[in-house]
Amino acid sequence: MLQNQNLKMCSAPVLPLKPKQAANFNKKTSQMNKTKRIEILSRLRNENPHPTTELNYSSPFELLIAVILSAQATDVGVNKATSKLYAVANTPQAIYDLGLDGLKSYIKTIGLFNAKAENVMKTCYILINEHNSQVPESREALEALPGVGRKTANVVLNTAFGWPTIAVDTHIFRVSNRTKLAPGKNVDQVEQKLLKVVPKEFKVDVHHWLILHGRYTCIARKPRCGSCIIEDLCEFKDKTE
Repeated sequence: MLQNQNLKMCSAPVLPLKPKQAANFNKKTSQMNKTKRIEILSRLRNENPHPTTELNYSSPFELLIAVILSAQATDVGVNKATSKLYAVANTPQAIYDLGLDGLKSYIKTIGLFNAKAENVMKTCYILINEHNSQVPESREALEALPGVGRKTANVVLNTAFGWPTIAVDTHIFRVSNRTKLAPGKNVDQVEQKLLKVVPKEFKVDVHHWLILHGRYTCIARKPRCGSCIIEDLCEFKDKTE
């Protein structure tokens, strides 16, 4: 994963509590607090010390296009399409030279591919003419690109450049509210809450931990509480076996 070399990380990592310690503080309080949040994040980090996106990419540009294509689509579906696309065109100029119909032929298996193809072509044109074919490391510049909103900009800034941004999707929204880690009525509220309560040392990776937890454990219809490593810290009332 590409990372911003100037990003400063906390030099004193917080160690997870031992099982007896966790049980003791969990009995004393049933409400989410700083101690419980740190324990949750510590366990997720111990299970996956170096998380990253499940989208396949080898450059900031490939990541940007993959994230644009991933809206209302699965990472698996996007990876199948981009594996063929990037083999023949993986730069702004190369994709732009394919033409709109040429691009569509590679991404037609992805939902909303017509609109996404138009956004990708417009984005490539802007990158070529305004950014020397480079993905800008700037929120303002990223959000000015067609098909790029706050969430997509957060993913690119975090995953490609190592910024401590937190992109909130449906999985992270669900996990944050179920566990009470960072409850909110909408994705913007959850993002701001996470930015406020997540300690600095966890910020760069928390997006990936929560999305993976929501994708494979805290799933929408029936969460797999019995195999959840933070089940004893979670405040979800309707837990399953």
